[in-house]
Amino acid sequence: MMKRRLVLTNEAARHPLRRSLPPPVTPAAPRGDDHDLKLFVLSFTAFFVCFYSFIG
Repeated sequence: MMKRRLVLTNEAARHPLRRSLPPPVTPAAPRGDDHDLKLFVLSFTAFFVCFYSFIG
């Protein structure tokens, strides 16, 4: 039976300092699909309010 040590370092990192850091954490749940749409609507509304407040 082959015994292997548990690897706690990031083997893809080449530099010794980066090798000692833990591997990057990936998000468990992705954001909703409507995140870009919400940002667009918020930006459009903010521009609309600012633009028409200077005109009016």
